[in-house]
Amino acid sequence: MQDVFIYDHVRTPRGKGRAGGALNAITPVRLAAQVLAALRERNRINPAGIDEVGLGVVMPIGEQGADIARVALLEAGYGDTVGGFQLNRFCTSGLDTVKLGFGLIASGQAQAAIGGGVESMSRVPIGSDGGAVYTDPCVGMRYPYIPNGVAADLMAALDGVNREQIDAYAVESQRRAHQAVSSGRFDASLVPVRDRLGEVVLSRDEAHRPGTTMEDLARLPPAFEKPGAAGYDQIVLRRYPQLERIAHIHTGGNSSGIVDGACAVLLGNTGYGARNGLKRRARIRAAASCADEPLLSLGGPVPVTEKLLGLAGMDISDIDLFEVNEAFAVVPMRYSARFDIDPQNINPNGGAIALGHPLGATGAMLLGTLLDELERRDLNTGLVTLCAAAGQSTAMIIERV
Repeated sequence: MQDVFIYDHVRTPRGKGRAGGALNAITPVRLAAQVLAALRERNRINPAGIDEVGLGVVMPIGEQGADIARVALLEAGYGDTVGGFQLNRFCTSGLDTVKLGFGLIASGQAQAAIGGGVESMSRVPIGSDGGAVYTDPCVGMRYPYIPNGVAADLMAALDGVNREQIDAYAVESQRRAHQAVSSGRFDASLVPVRDRLGEVVLSRDEAHRPGTTMEDLARLPPAFEKPGAAGYDQIVLRRYPQLERIAHIHTGGNSSGIVDGACAVLLGNTGYGARNGLKRRARIRAAASCADEPLLSLGGPVPVTEKLLGLAGMDISDIDLFEVNEAFAVVPMRYSARFDIDPQNINPNGGAIALGHPLGATGAMLLGTLLDELERRDLNTGLVTLCAAAGQSTAMIIERV
């Protein structure tokens, strides 16, 4: 097995995922092409040396369909010979493309690869791709689906977490994100997004809400009470009869924001870096994916971390920093409690509650955020993980070199 290194990563700022958001006028292909072009230019990449490129896309339909990775590579000037693929494992997709590149290089099938993702949630709304789990009653009878927000409220009920606690977590995420943005912690990896005229349309994340207070969040209504009352609560309570009811406590303020964005991560073996004069920033120590109980669809980060630590021969105490996607506040809260981790070491620069969650790109974005923060603090080892719908999860450990 060959060592696999992260040589660089770039991302766009996250733009509000709605009409009027700064990135709404930029097509998904252009978002992806701009990060790929930036990665090529700042590392003087010879396209002939890249063996594979993957982009996570959770809504691979319409403007995000038809293998957007290959089209974006052509748009980004990689020439005719670099192939690309798109991947959808819900919210872990961006990290999964890095994981696949890691596997190809480690096994000797490739010398260099690029992973990443793109999601324009303002142009291709969540749920646009349909799917049997939503539309086929026969599938629904055998494998009941519940909205992720109801699953988040289920986790909170099982863990004894209340509204005040998750709102407090959300306020802290906003505070950390504002501190990170205002102090320029993300700047070295940000690629300003430009329109067709070359004018910058967004250079910094725009979705966070500085100054958010507990009083602000307390005024927000529960987002998933109506779906729960429509029948999803009964599905959940049949599976978890120890609960008398589901208290719906997640809102738009303590759940991940809907945003647009793209990112790219350059991976390679030792020889690739040496030939191209690139600095090895981190080694990928191990990566893993797993699936768990589908109704508890956001619980995967705990079992996948246990699996990953076993593969790596490590203990949770060996990890200096963590990025755990804030799909909903209860997800990192459960993670911190189950592994007895100091909350200060999880998502130190805020997370998706404040900055947003561009579905197919988030995993690779969080990997880059983790690496930058390890470097800033001069720490060694980090772990990134995300939950995904239907009980899935992916995780990765990196260590600086």
